[in-house]
Amino acid sequence: MSTTAKSGWRVVAAGTTINLALGVLYAWSIFKGAIKSSIEKGGPDAFQWDLASINDPYALCCLTFAFAMILAGRCQDKIGPAKTALIGGLLVGSGFSLMAFSNSYAAWVIGFGVLAGAGFGFGYSAATPPALKWFSPSKTGLIAGIVVAGFGLAPVYIAPLSSFLLGVFGIQKSMLMLAAGFTVVVCGMSFFVVNPPAGYVAPEPANPGPVAKLNAAKPVVNATVSEILRNYKFYVLWLAFFIGSGAGLMVIGSVAGLAKKSMGPMAFVAVAIMAVGNAAGRVVAGILSDKIGRRATLFIMLSLQAAMMFAAIPVISTNNAALLVLLATFIGFNYGSNLCLFPSFAKDYWGTKNYGLNYGALFTAWGVGGFVMGKVSEMLNAQPGGLSKSFVLAGTLLAAGAALTVFLAELKPATAENETPSQWQEFWAEFKLGAKVFAGYESPVAHVQKQSA
Repeated sequence: MSTTAKSGWRVVAAGTTINLALGVLYAWSIFKGAIKSSIEKGGPDAFQWDLASINDPYALCCLTFAFAMILAGRCQDKIGPAKTALIGGLLVGSGFSLMAFSNSYAAWVIGFGVLAGAGFGFGYSAATPPALKWFSPSKTGLIAGIVVAGFGLAPVYIAPLSSFLLGVFGIQKSMLMLAAGFTVVVCGMSFFVVNPPAGYVAPEPANPGPVAKLNAAKPVVNATVSEILRNYKFYVLWLAFFIGSGAGLMVIGSVAGLAKKSMGPMAFVAVAIMAVGNAAGRVVAGILSDKIGRRATLFIMLSLQAAMMFAAIPVISTNNAALLVLLATFIGFNYGSNLCLFPSFAKDYWGTKNYGLNYGALFTAWGVGGFVMGKVSEMLNAQPGGLSKSFVLAGTLLAAGAALTVFLAELKPATAENETPSQWQEFWAEFKLGAKVFAGYESPVAHVQKQSA
């Protein structure tokens, strides 16, 4: 293995490890269960919260995480990924430390919702961009999938670890231990997430796939955030990301509560197994998108996620632990694919020079989706049969999201003889191409191969 390849994989390993620590976000349902038990038990040291507001720190955390990605992305582009990740580790440690010394609603909203949320944004934004810069476009999906898989896989160890710590040491001491651990890991790994040297060109494989050939045929693009905000593709991607992430986060934030009815204290197992599906979805979708294209993969994943949401309605009424875990695993798998596909879209469409800020702007869809869908879900769940209504709403939105991918078909790059099309010409041409593919006249793979020829 060459020195440059070793350096690239070292960055991938460091980024994945950072995300493994920051993935504590997905263990919120474990914390929420402990807080709810404390409220119901009562006593002088109990949490004195309104049960209706118990999910607020998580919802705010998702929102802060997403919008912090804009500032963090700017920092990543300007001061580098190492310093950005270091800031992230310190913010997460500060947030969990605040939670360790107070059980007040305000302390947890600030600690988890604001400080930890911002820390997640800074750490997460610094993990993927440098890793992608070390590898050729033919590996964009694979590398993005591996790095972000760490975030999805984290609950496999964080869920049982948190359950153990909460059971033995209580909520406050557990938060202090987690604060120390996350600070050491994220800050330590931050020194290894570095960009390649100036002028570095990633080596291309001998036989790149059709998607890589298509990307190579395009002119080099390094769009600014103001340019992407004037492109309709940004809004199509934003809306699809909002739907895909919001529906997934709705389930992830509640899966421990659903599982507790049938699995009791072993509910963390459902969280951990779903995390395996979450991580696997990121890697598999990344590899698949390198082979058949991002748009085709996104359509497949959103369609499957819609089917899973409708399938959830009869499953949750059975209280069958095995079916619930299986369903949660597939939902986690499809949700995870979003976190690989959208950073890959951002690199393909807008380049790497301003990648941090550009993807940060797109990532706001993730936070708004989690916040809105989480709040809507809680409002519906307060009504009779509300849980089923939540899944129906999510399934319907996901089906609409799958339909939106028709506007993301790839066009051939403009040539000297062919002027660059206007936004409306491009929009209409891509709509016709996408409609042709989904009508069955042309397969996604054949379409990509034809475009790269």
